[in-house]
Amino acid sequence: MAVEPLHTKIEKTIPTIIGMVILENYFDFPHDISNLYCVKENGDMVWQAETPEPRAHYTRVMLNTDGYSLLAYANTGQACEIELATGKLLRQFGII
Repeated sequence: MAVEPLHTKIEKTIPTIIGMVILENYFDFPHDISNLYCVKENGDMVWQAETPEPRAHYTRVMLNTDGYSLLAYANTGQACEIELATGKLLRQFGII
């Protein structure tokens, strides 16, 4: 499945049963939307991940071993658990 980035460059893709999870480079990414999102095979948006703070962007992401959530790190210093089905922020931990 070829995916076109929304605004910058795609840094990472994770194929899942929900769709393709996409992490775009956060430099120059618009501040009002998340740079971590999931799209279906036809390109339709499934979700954009909630962020821990306004204007925060994600810098790294991986699928958790449970298969139901993602672990993502924000440029504002939080590690975040994100629900794979919805993109909702489940938990956040300060790491700085």
